[in-house]
Amino acid sequence: GAVVKADAYGLGAARVAPALARAGARSFFVAEAAEGRALRQVLGQGPAIFVFSGHMAGDAPSLFEAGLVPLLNSPEQVARQAAALPDAPFGLQLDSGMNRLGLEPDDWAALRDALPGTPALVISHLACADAPDAAMNDSQLQSFRAMTDGITVPRSLAATGGILLGGAYHFEMVRPGIGLYGGLPFAAARQVVRLDLPVIQTRAVLPGEAVGYGRAFVADRPMQVATVSGGYADGLIRHMSGRAQLHAGDVPCPLLGRVSMDLLTVDVTHLDDVPETLTILGPHQGVDALADAAGTIGYEILTGLGARYERRYLGGAA
Repeated sequence: GAVVKADAYGLGAARVAPALARAGARSFFVAEAAEGRALRQVLGQGPAIFVFSGHMAGDAPSLFEAGLVPLLNSPEQVARQAAALPDAPFGLQLDSGMNRLGLEPDDWAALRDALPGTPALVISHLACADAPDAAMNDSQLQSFRAMTDGITVPRSLAATGGILLGGAYHFEMVRPGIGLYGGLPFAAARQVVRLDLPVIQTRAVLPGEAVGYGRAFVADRPMQVATVSGGYADGLIRHMSGRAQLHAGDVPCPLLGRVSMDLLTVDVTHLDDVPETLTILGPHQGVDALADAAGTIGYEILTGLGARYERRYLGGAA
C-alpha cells in the first residue's frame, strides 16, 4: 500500500498516485477524508483508499460517495461508523504504544466482538522505526501481536522504517511513505526530486559590503553574488540561511546571508560562467542533506515545497 497523504508528500498526488497504481499499488493511504475523495477522482474505482484519521464528524458523505475505508481510532468513531454507515467497509487502527492514534488495548478488547462488521484491515504505527536498535520497536511489535494474533483479517504495522526492520514487521501489508519519495530512513532510495532555481541577476560585491537582510553576510573579499528566485514562500525555510549550498553542475555554491520570502543570494565567485539555473535539490544535495542544513527532516522539506514551482514529471509519472 502506498502512502500519498499531504498531496503525495508535496509532490502532487494527482500525478504520483496513478504512477504508483501503474507500478502495482492497489491500496492507498491518506490522512483525511477530503484527501481521499480527491484521490478517488484521480484513481477511479478499484484501488482501496484508507483514511488514517478514521471517521470524523461530517465525514460520512465523503466516505460513502468515494468508497473510502476509514481506519477507526476510538470507541466514538466505531459508534459513529455503526450509526452512519453500518454496511460500509472500515478498518481499525490500534495503539501499540505510540499514544497518538488508535484504540487502546482495553478498548480493543471490549469492542472486538461488537464491531459493525469485519474490518478490511487492522493497523498500528511504529514510533521509533527510524532507529533500528530502539527497544520500542520490539515492544510495539509484541503489543501488536498480542492484540491481533488469531484474527483472520489483513494486518499492517510497517511504514518505510518498519519495512527496513525485517520480515517480522511486515504482516500482510506494508505502507511505504517517505521511502517512495527518496527519503530516509531508506538510505538506498532513488532520488525522486530535483529542484532548479533560476538566476535573476548577478552582481559584484566589494569587501565590507553586506548581502541581504540584516547584514547577515559581509564580504571579506571581492565576490560575485547571484540572486536566485526562491525563498521561504516556496518551502526553502529560513533556518537554512548561510548553511545550505546550491550547485552549478558538480560545483557547490554557498548560500549567503538570509533566505528571504522570494529570493536567495549565492556565492558564484568561483564559477567561470554563471548558469541560468542553480540546483538546490539534485544529485549532490538530496532532500535529507538539505534538511540537515536547515536543522529539520526531509519530510518537512518535501511537504513544504510551494505552489509557485513549474513542475515537470518524468519517467513513470509522465
